[in-house]
Amino acid sequence: MELSFTEKKSIRKNFGKLKETLSIPNLIEVQKKSYKQFLEPKDQTEANLQKGLDRVFKSIFPIEELSEKATLEYISFRLEKPKFDVDECRQRDLTFSSSLKPTLRLVVYDIDVEKNTKQVLSAKEQEVYMGDIPLMTESGTFVINGVERVVVNQMHRSPGVFFDHDKGKTHASGKLLFNCRIIPNRGSWLDFEYDAKDLLYFRIDRKRKLPITTFLMALGFSKKEILETFYDFKIFSFHKDTKVWQTKFNPDDYKRPLKLRTDLINSKTAKVVLKKGSKINYVIAKKLFDDGLKSISYPSDYFLDKYVKNNLIDPLTKEVFLNSGGLIDKENIEKILQFNITTLEIADVDTITKGPYIIDTLNIDKNNTKEEAINDVYKVLRPGEPPSFEVANEIFQNLFFKSARYDLSDVGRVKLNNKLHLKCSDETTILRNDDIVAIVQHMLDLKDGKGDVDDIDHLGNRRVRSVGELVENQFRIGILRMERAIKEKMSTLLEVESAMPQDLVNPRPITAALKDFFATSALSQFMDQTNPLSEITHKRRVSALGPGGLTRERAGFEVRDVHPTHYGRICPIETPEGPNIGLINSLATFARVNKYGFIESPYRKVVNHLVTDEIVYLSAIEEEKFTIAQANTKIDKSGKFMEELVSCRKLLNFVLSKPDSVEYVDVSPKQLVSVAASLIPFLENDDANRALMGSNMMRQAVPLLKPESPLVGTGIESDVALDSGVTIVARRDGLVDKIDGKRIVVKAFEKDLSKSGVDIYNLSKFQKSNQNTTINQKPLVKIGDVIKKGDIIADGPATKLGELALGKNVTVAFMPWLGYNFEDSILISERCVTDDVFTSIHIEEYELMTRDTKLGTEEITRDIPNISEESLRNLDESGVVYIGAEVKVGDILVGKVTPKGDSISNPEEKLLRSIFGEKATDVRDSSLKMPPGSNGIVVDVRVFNRHGIEKDERSTAIERSEIESVQEDKSVEEEILERNIKIRAEDMIKNKKLSTSFKKVKDENNLTSEDIVNLNINDIWKLQFTDEKTNTDLKTLKDQYTNIKNDIKVRFEDKVEKIQAGDDLLPNVLKMVKVFVAIKRSLKPGDKMAGRHGNKGVISKIVPIEDMPYMENGKPVDVVLNPLGVPSRMNVGQILETHLGWACSELGEKINQIIKTQNDIKKKNTLIQDILKKVYNEDVYEEKIKPLDVKEFDELTQTLSLGVPISTPVFDGASVADVTEMLKLAGLPSSGQTNLWDGRTGEKFDRKVTVGIIYMLKLHHLVEDKIHARSRSI
Repeated sequence: MELSFTEKKSIRKNFGKLKETLSIPNLIEVQKKSYKQFLEPKDQTEANLQKGLDRVFKSIFPIEELSEKATLEYISFRLEKPKFDVDECRQRDLTFSSSLKPTLRLVVYDIDVEKNTKQVLSAKEQEVYMGDIPLMTESGTFVINGVERVVVNQMHRSPGVFFDHDKGKTHASGKLLFNCRIIPNRGSWLDFEYDAKDLLYFRIDRKRKLPITTFLMALGFSKKEILETFYDFKIFSFHKDTKVWQTKFNPDDYKRPLKLRTDLINSKTAKVVLKKGSKINYVIAKKLFDDGLKSISYPSDYFLDKYVKNNLIDPLTKEVFLNSGGLIDKENIEKILQFNITTLEIADVDTITKGPYIIDTLNIDKNNTKEEAINDVYKVLRPGEPPSFEVANEIFQNLFFKSARYDLSDVGRVKLNNKLHLKCSDETTILRNDDIVAIVQHMLDLKDGKGDVDDIDHLGNRRVRSVGELVENQFRIGILRMERAIKEKMSTLLEVESAMPQDLVNPRPITAALKDFFATSALSQFMDQTNPLSEITHKRRVSALGPGGLTRERAGFEVRDVHPTHYGRICPIETPEGPNIGLINSLATFARVNKYGFIESPYRKVVNHLVTDEIVYLSAIEEEKFTIAQANTKIDKSGKFMEELVSCRKLLNFVLSKPDSVEYVDVSPKQLVSVAASLIPFLENDDANRALMGSNMMRQAVPLLKPESPLVGTGIESDVALDSGVTIVARRDGLVDKIDGKRIVVKAFEKDLSKSGVDIYNLSKFQKSNQNTTINQKPLVKIGDVIKKGDIIADGPATKLGELALGKNVTVAFMPWLGYNFEDSILISERCVTDDVFTSIHIEEYELMTRDTKLGTEEITRDIPNISEESLRNLDESGVVYIGAEVKVGDILVGKVTPKGDSISNPEEKLLRSIFGEKATDVRDSSLKMPPGSNGIVVDVRVFNRHGIEKDERSTAIERSEIESVQEDKSVEEEILERNIKIRAEDMIKNKKLSTSFKKVKDENNLTSEDIVNLNINDIWKLQFTDEKTNTDLKTLKDQYTNIKNDIKVRFEDKVEKIQAGDDLLPNVLKMVKVFVAIKRSLKPGDKMAGRHGNKGVISKIVPIEDMPYMENGKPVDVVLNPLGVPSRMNVGQILETHLGWACSELGEKINQIIKTQNDIKKKNTLIQDILKKVYNEDVYEEKIKPLDVKEFDELTQTLSLGVPISTPVFDGASVADVTEMLKLAGLPSSGQTNLWDGRTGEKFDRKVTVGIIYMLKLHHLVEDKIHARSRSI
């Protein structure tokens, strides 16, 4: 595999033993894919699942006028090109958005009431503005009012049907009361539940409960139909001569073994076949049936406490003496015999196989007809209102059976079909009678001990709402509000015929709904921009909180706990520590969200007992059916399992299976954990609680002034840096043409002339992040470097050579030191302060506005009353601080004066002033000053002016420099374009014959390369050749050149126009100045630091370098940690990291010594190659290092001289034997311990100390932010 541009400069030794069959997917794909589907609905691959804006429009339109005189129809929509790009929106505090322009058609009808006809009178189509929709940036964020925000994925209960029970908590006896809930995507909730008497009820939207039979009657079932639907009936006939009741003998009745409660009597022979109390099962019953037992007889008292199907009527009075579903008692038996009723249909009910729950419920239900049932439901929904049947029926039907008010969603329908084994199209997203019957049947089965309840925490019952769906829901709310307004307008407009669609549409409800969501929703969050990892983690976060989700207070332990289905989908480690523990999670590294919103994990397929490289994504529901082996299962080269028993997962349990039964294999060991957790080396040696802290604290690491990637990494540092969006990635293959601190110009290897042949990458320099850390990009390339698409060409904050670099590799000793490392305190060498090892730069933004007040306008000026010249030293003529000025506490950043009201003014003067409009003459100082507790250097000043306000000198100067920068981009682009076109033209016209002479050409019969070099581009266009084809090709080339040049010119003019235009400021604000000050923060006692294993602490003392413990070679350690912090915390990974880091550092030192001491280049390279062969092993050396040219090898050795970087992937990393081997290779003691000497006394410590290199982070909890001097006497 070919190495990328940055990988060649720093090759990591990989301790991973498993083959990577699937590379890590784009880490922010979840966000980007979801929003893309929302904005681009016509995705041909998933045509059946129309998503996004198109689906919302189609669900609302057409909108009909109440009298059906006019209809507003939807045709299509388009999004306009954004007015400002992302950077301009950030600078101007705007929202990065695009105008939504749907095409609507207004159809007006001519209705003839008498003839009952309807003809189209007119149809008008128009593109209508319907508000602005925020767009997603390339890095998966939104810029809202100039601030970067992230919409977090929400985990919520999936739409569908859920069966559960109360765990025996409701009733004193501990009896399980089953319940069921149908949750739609939109609409009313429907609950079914048993009470303590085993009667079945339903509730709508948690209102008062009613018997389930009322609901069934409301659906149109009669009492008889209800009984027939849920029960089987036996027909008994009475024989007067024998005075017994006979029925058919059916062996299927005895599939469940039981004891006979009465004698089993053969009707034919009147003999007892089996006595009362005998056991009978299907086998015995089948034998009896085969032996000729076809009907059996029972005495009349058998019917006691049995349920009858039909109404029993007194033949004389025609009165019903026993209702359908009624319970037969002694009196009823006497009446049956008395009235000569010879046939009875009796419900096949018993306490074991089928309980009488529906019959009992029917008997307590006072309703008998559909009308009564619907009225009863209506009274619960709208108490107090007297119902009319038509209204009540309409409301009932709208509840669950009309798509306008009820939507199960495709997910809900799929879940319903799976659970209840129904066959129904995904497109039917309302409830049907069959669904209700199937649910009631399942409730009866549960009560009879058949089937299982659902596990609500199973990931098959919880789905993810990504950003696209969340915004779609908000858009739907806005468009529904707009629908009402459109209907009203259509009704109130006198002449609809002359109206246009634009007259009916007011985009405000949509704009308000979207603005409200992005600005205030709990799921639209201010992006955590502390470092690249915190950005990526924020975008991959899954929250159970938010609207429609859980609340912290109500969430129990079960919801928060790790579930077996989290495996490979949700990280079991990374979650907050506080009240949100378990409610906010992170997606696992390889997880993705499918079209239904369920999280899927990838697996390798096993075909014919051989593991293939075919990747299959499975959701939690699909996974349950299969036996899945772990990634570290031993497999030979052909894909055959090498062990007799393989550790697998089956039905949510870990089992040992034979290789023959394995169907899938995990893709990678790190698919279990999230991105942050998979950055922790030796994670497998850490306790889970500490790993949780480690993964959380890495997100709080402050980007340092001099980033340094870890010597001991896990191999995914480069993936995080690449996908986070903080680095600059090459868009196309090309050659670096120009470079400076602010831009990289790449001449692209582009064959298509219609595209620009140049890529200009503008770098962010000292920009402020959301958390006030610095965003600063540095080029990695040089002029002449050849780069490929996807290469990292510039480092961002907390990245080094395209790898994540959150902290520093420092020398550590685990030992006590005068009690200064008591309670996890950290002792730091002064070298870390003087050499700016842990120094970071933070950028603070200070803002000042000038307003138009009643007393006059405020003014930005240098002329401030009673201020000395010394205090104004940093201000320019306009009164704004210079860029580069060093400012201290109390220094003026922007000078401003505000008109002051006269202290003594009598009423007459006030009247005259108000008549003649005179303003106050006296002013007071209201300048922007540097606040207490900080000093720094001004890195940027931005001045915003209201439209029409005259610009001061500073504004003009800033404007001029911005235009110059754009002008430079334009000239570079034109220059490279001209060069490319000239090369193309040379290929066309070289050695061709001219038809007319040209003064700069020596020989018109043969145009040479020398001639072409002397010609400029305009000269080339003037040439005419004898060959007509050459003339045509040259004209085509000229047209392409003109088009591209015009395109560059239009873009340039557009940018200049934006720069020169005024700004939209708040009302009454005339001017706004923003000053950005960079503050340097070096280490101080009280700052919080941490390793990657949850080993956190606070700096207690910064010790002079000469007092620190030092090694035999005189090298002092940088950090002293408390050894007692390891055993009880059980994060042993830090010790293994320390040992391995020491070996890496020493190997680097060996290479460094060779570079320093060897002058002979050939000998030097040979010596270094010998070391690298031992470190990387022969195969890796041959594959990765040998192909490098001399320059690339030299760059690599320079990097390796600081330490040989290694990667130890999680759950597949370096073993203790590997660590020992590396220590030996570096010439270090295999124990990882050495003697230290006390820097203060020069004496050797009593025993050897664990020493090595550990990666330490400085966290965002800085003491300077926490302690403020509130008085002057300190």
